[in-house]
Amino acid sequence: MYGKMYSACLYGIDGVLIQVEVDISNGLPQTSIIGLPDSAIREAVERVRAGIKNCGFTFPLQRTTINLAPADLRKEGSAFDLAIALGILCTSGQLILPQEEKLLLIGEMALDGSLRPVTGVLSMVDRAKREGFSAVLLPKENAAEAALIENMNIYAISHLNELFALGQQEAGLVSREKSSPLRISSFDGLQLTSSHYAAQEAYQIEDYADVLGQQHVKRALTIAAAGMHNILLMGPPGTGKTMLIKRLPTILPPMTEQEALETTKIFSAAGKLKEPGAGLLRTRPFRSPHHTISAGGLIGGGTIPKPGEVSLAHRGILFLDELPEFNRQVLEVLRQPLEDKSVTISRARAVHTFPARFMLAASMNPCPCGYLGSDHPGHHCTCSPTRIAQYRSKISGPLLDRIDLQVDVPRPKEWTREKFSLSSADMRAQVLEAHARQLRRYIKLPHTGWNSELTGSALRRFAKLDSGTSDMLHQTIEALGLSMRAYDRILKLARTIADLDGHEEIKSIHVAEAIQYRNLDRPQVETFA
Repeated sequence: MYGKMYSACLYGIDGVLIQVEVDISNGLPQTSIIGLPDSAIREAVERVRAGIKNCGFTFPLQRTTINLAPADLRKEGSAFDLAIALGILCTSGQLILPQEEKLLLIGEMALDGSLRPVTGVLSMVDRAKREGFSAVLLPKENAAEAALIENMNIYAISHLNELFALGQQEAGLVSREKSSPLRISSFDGLQLTSSHYAAQEAYQIEDYADVLGQQHVKRALTIAAAGMHNILLMGPPGTGKTMLIKRLPTILPPMTEQEALETTKIFSAAGKLKEPGAGLLRTRPFRSPHHTISAGGLIGGGTIPKPGEVSLAHRGILFLDELPEFNRQVLEVLRQPLEDKSVTISRARAVHTFPARFMLAASMNPCPCGYLGSDHPGHHCTCSPTRIAQYRSKISGPLLDRIDLQVDVPRPKEWTREKFSLSSADMRAQVLEAHARQLRRYIKLPHTGWNSELTGSALRRFAKLDSGTSDMLHQTIEALGLSMRAYDRILKLARTIADLDGHEEIKSIHVAEAIQYRNLDRPQVETFA
């Protein structure tokens, strides 16, 4: 007797379809699972055995072989329990499922036959739809997440008995003999649709209008948001660095459908989708890990790699508060994702690539005591030049080279609310207009929607400078000893500034403003005086 069901597992953050083949033959009672299963899958035999028995069915006392194909792909997780259970029941002739729909089965089984939710359902159902599946049967707790994929029939149960009760209802009042199979002609009684889950509107309660002064910092943040440029704020304690960065999500453009799906799939694979019933994630992620985070926690890792903070910040912001307090080795792993917009993690059995298109936003004090350059009457810097150099050396030159805007945040001069203070709505309007210009300009460029993503010939084409402006930039590069990477990033920044000002051509004033944001590239000798 042979039967086949379809289930799925995660490979990185992507869903992979798995064929669950069941063969029952004469021989000593023994059940084995093959096809590179992990411990959780091998233990499924005992969960399924108890679940089938406690639902009034019989686990076959024969030689049972369960193969998970493709056999050369390592599988992990507990999402195969439901497919294994129904595969055994159908192959042994105790259950007949409808054949009209190509059905995906996902779910972990408890010993009493109830189903428990699993992670990564969004990626699995999305893959199934692209492979031609029309329906999925899964635990009720995962139904809201699965319903985010359109044009899929979602059938949800909380216990196997609901499935069997459905078959008994269809059989009418005629009692079923134990020797005859339980036939289910349709799952319609279990169907749920996306209309069961209305998306909830998110309300913003933080606003840049609450920030006193710091108009030049707001200008820098507007530029960063308009082109998704990396930004570093540096200033004494209490000047509002953290408050300024935490309001960045309020001025970013909304995510497209594709971006929302990408982001939601990552959170689903990581098991961090807290409210699947609220629909796709529409607010750009804002991740703020503690400075004690490990390199694996930041970029992802593990025996079976999972996405880290840089991938959870995909299409959003990664905020590193008090940047020099992070371990230097941890910060160095940011180099590749900042440049390649992805993270590649290699293991002996597989290589996983996670997306990581994020804006790096960071803050730091100018020195260990925090008061270097401060005009506070009660606080004066007590740090020696050596201590200051050691403190700043925790941020390597190559990492600093990848940060487009390095902005000083001084102590506010005024403590009363100004008559005119840029609000989030004002800044967001500027950002949306500049972003719309970029989308129109790069409509024919694949994987490019922001100025910060320009590379190579595309950068030379869309960020042309006249001869006078080009000479000024080259002289500045030579005077400051900047790298070619810094040169390209200044060009991208100038392109964004020109977009904010409504100019298609980059003028010298735009390049000059871009250069002034490279504060940490300037000689710091006078600062130590």
